[in-house]
Amino acid sequence: MSSLTASTRTAATPTHTVMQGLAIMLVAMIILPCMDAIAKYMAVYQGMSPAQVTFYRFFFQLVSVLPMLLSTGGLRALRPKRLWFNLLRGVLLAGAALLFFVSVKYMPLADVFAIYFVEPFILTCLSALILREKVGWRRWLAIFIGFGGAMIVIQPSFEIFGLKSLLPVFCAFLFACYLLLNRVVGNADTPLTMQTIAGIGGSLFMIGVIAVGYSAGSVDFVPSLPHSTLGWVLVIALGTISGYGHLLVVKAFRAAPVSLLAPFHYLEIITGTALGFLIFGEFPTLSKWLGIAIIIGSGLFMIWRERRAGLMVKID
Repeated sequence: MSSLTASTRTAATPTHTVMQGLAIMLVAMIILPCMDAIAKYMAVYQGMSPAQVTFYRFFFQLVSVLPMLLSTGGLRALRPKRLWFNLLRGVLLAGAALLFFVSVKYMPLADVFAIYFVEPFILTCLSALILREKVGWRRWLAIFIGFGGAMIVIQPSFEIFGLKSLLPVFCAFLFACYLLLNRVVGNADTPLTMQTIAGIGGSLFMIGVIAVGYSAGSVDFVPSLPHSTLGWVLVIALGTISGYGHLLVVKAFRAAPVSLLAPFHYLEIITGTALGFLIFGEFPTLSKWLGIAIIIGSGLFMIWRERRAGLMVKID
């Protein structure tokens, strides 16, 4: 959604609807990091490879949202208007999820979340280069500073984990490509249809990735079933949280302007840090908190500039 549209909706959307959207977004930002904590728990304590966890994330996402799709749209809803684009969305999401889950296996949750939040900066760069969107010098400066904050978080992690500390950056790049594709595709299909087809695309992609990675002898691609009842419960919860958590985000953005909702994304860092501390005993160092603060500050500045630019367009 453009800033102009968001600004127009600010005035047009009833206050109670906006507050409902903010509440939905708050719930989504609290529950979605639980998905990443489950992925880390499955890898660290249940011995499941990140690739297998990623497959379950998409497979059970598909299983959880398919009944709702069929009950509301019937079999016709399984025939999206833009099939290949939606399958590609699933592939990009699966690639991003795989990199994220490999990252959280080896790194603290808070570190991975902080580094991953260079995604808005990457998306802005891609939008400028591919879609030819205008980006002023202030936002370019915010991007540069935001990447600097990410380097503060990455630096000690790089000394401990090596190249794996860069995986969240590549994850952020794939997710930015996914968001860019969403802008290009638009709203030709319903969110439920898009989630379902993305689940199919992600599941099929991960079957191929697991086969290739396992053949190459990588421990992060070993196929397996959950070893316990708890394991089954967690992987089912993983897919369900993924499917309905992202539907909550879509619902929130339909109820409230993007300029109001965008800052809520940074609550994921807080939730991720809390889960990392409570479940895994992880807590960021002072230098990493500095890097996190720089990333969040730069991101919020970009959001503010977007909103200001939208208001200026509206006035003109």
